[in-house]
This record gives sequence, structure tokens and C-alpha cells, in this order.
Amino acid sequence: MAKATKESTKESKEKQDSKVSARSKAAGAADGGSGPDRGSGQGSKKSSPEKKKKVARAGAAKASLGSKEVSKKGRRGRKKGSSKVRGAKAAGSGRLPIQQTSPTLPMEADPLQHYLAEINKYPLLSRKEEEALTKAYYETHDPEIAKKIVTANLRLVVKIALDFQKFWMQNFLDLIQEGNVGLMHAVKKFNPYKGVKFSYYASFWIKAYILKFIMDNWRLVKIGTTQAQRKLFYNLNKEKEKIRALGFEPVPKLISERLNVSEQDVIDMEQRMGSWEVSLDAPVKEDSEDKVIDFISSPDTGVETDIARKELKEQIRQRLKEFGATLKDKEKVIFEERMIAEEPKTLQELGKRFGVSRERVRQIEARLKKKLRKFLEERMPDLGSVAVD
Repeated sequence: MAKATKESTKESKEKQDSKVSARSKAAGAADGGSGPDRGSGQGSKKSSPEKKKKVARAGAAKASLGSKEVSKKGRRGRKKGSSKVRGAKAAGSGRLPIQQTSPTLPMEADPLQHYLAEINKYPLLSRKEEEALTKAYYETHDPEIAKKIVTANLRLVVKIALDFQKFWMQNFLDLIQEGNVGLMHAVKKFNPYKGVKFSYYASFWIKAYILKFIMDNWRLVKIGTTQAQRKLFYNLNKEKEKIRALGFEPVPKLISERLNVSEQDVIDMEQRMGSWEVSLDAPVKEDSEDKVIDFISSPDTGVETDIARKELKEQIRQRLKEFGATLKDKEKVIFEERMIAEEPKTLQELGKRFGVSRERVRQIEARLKKKLRKFLEERMPDLGSVAVD
């Protein structure tokens, strides 16, 4: 048995030696073919350790690259997990979600995202803290206390401004800015002893300032300058929908009756909201030399109308002078000092002058008006009915 085992071990060693020599020959052929140093057994023995070193180095490089990729994947997974945790925390704490709007623009260069990141740093106030701070400011008017109240409610302004973004598609920060002004005004006006929550009270001031900004900048020509225009700006389209739901046509007369405004205000607001401004120097049509201003009627009266009015005034002045020459005593004084005077005297003053009551002076004046109307109808028949009152 011992001899058989020895023989088997010898055979296995010979097989291993033959395999190693075959490998070395193949390596020598790959390195230099039949060169004087590379073709010999000595050259192959020298090259085999060097190749093993190269293979070992390549394997180590691959292993290091593999470990780097694994570490990168691990970091990405950790980042995703941490971002999810941060999003959950932000949702639970009332913070605004911050998203990078542009793939090429970093968050620091985006003003809106930078602003949202800044206001998220300020903590929200509990109900007790809000009551304590608002009462303290109401009594002391300390600007530091007002700053705490304002900064804690900046996210409320952003939330309300989002509701009005569809009316103002230019710069969302404009609405936030006006809302912040309304928030500061609410802090000044708030009375904490009336049992109203500050955020509920401040929301009205924030909306008011945002709406005023939108109205002032909605068109190049301002709208909403009067109470009737503001009412129509807010309620015109809503009122039209209500009237259509009832089965009626929303004509201006019906809208004016429901909103308690004039019919002309409704027509003007429909034209302003339904179309944009047009330059007076713009051409009426393409390839036309006529401008819009050429077709607008002038508010000034013509020369012929002015001359006719002057002649009529002069005739009436002459007839009044003739009528005054026919009067005497009290009637003449009342006519000249009250009826046609630039600064007419009162009934009381004329009554004291003549020693009569105010009622008596009024009766004389009424009689004079009837005489004057009759006199003008006789002397100026083309004038028609004359309004002497």
C-alpha cells in the first residue's frame, strides 16, 4: 500500500510539472515568439512571475473599482433614504417642500427655492406661544416681538399666494412680497383680546394686499379705482355663472341690478377684462397707414357749436336785462341779488332787509320765476321750454 501511494504522488507531481511547463511555454510564445531570450526555458521561467504580478495588479484594480461602485451605490441609497426621512419630517413639522426647479440651476441661484429654504428655518408657533406673543406686542409694541410673529407666519403667506398664482403668472415672489406687507399690517392691527386666532385674522389682510397688487398691475391702464369697479372685478364672472345657472342671459342690466352698480360700469368692466390695451398709434390693420387714434371722436365740441352757444348766452343775457328793467322794489332786489347774482343772498338776509319772513321772500321769488318763464317764451319762441329753476 505504501508503494502504491508513493507512486500515485509521483505521478501527480509529474502532471503538475508538465502543466506548469506548458503554461510557461505559452506565456513565452505570447511575449516574444522565438526570440533568443524569450524562446528558451530560462526566459519563460523569468516571464511567468512578472505576468503573475501583472495579473495580480489588474485583479486588485478591479477589486478597488468594484468596492468604489458598491460604496457609491450605498451612498446613493443612504441619500435617498435620508431625503425621504427629511421630507416626512418637513411634512410633519409644516415646512414647505423644497424642490430644484431647474436641472442646470442650483438651488442657491433660484430666488424662490432659496427663499423657501430660508423661511423653513423659522419654527412655527404653538397656540399658547402665539397668544403670549400677540398679547405682549399689543401691550408693548416691541419690534423684536413683531419680528418673531411675522417670521413664524411667513409660510402662511406663501400658502395664500399660491391660491392667486393663476391671476399673476409673471413672478410668484411679487405676490409673496405683497402678502408679507399685509402680514406686517395685520400684526399692527391685531387685537388678541377679541378671541380670534391670529392666522385667521392675518389671512384677510394678506389676501387684501395681494388682490390690490393684482388689480393695480393687471393692465397698463389701472382698473378697480372705484368701489363699483372693485366689486365687478371680483364678482363679475361669478355673477354671470349664477345667472346662466338660473336659465337667464347675463345681460349688463341684470348684472347691474344684482350687484347694485350702474349698467355703464358693467359694460366698461366687461370690455376691460375681455381685451388688452391697444396703442393709439397702432395701425388699424396690417399694411395700413390709418391709426387707431384717427377713428376716435374728439371730446371737444366743434367751432360751430361753440359759436352757437355764445350767441344763445348773449341773447339770454339781453332778455334778462330787459326783464329786470320791468321790475320794481322788492322784486327787482330779489331778482338781481338772488336769482341772477354770482353769489346769491339767502332768504334770511333778504327777509331782514325788507322786514319780512323767509317764507314771504320765497313766495316773491316763486312769482318772479313764473313771470320770467312767460317773458322768455314770448321774446324767444324758438328756445322752447325754458328751465328757469
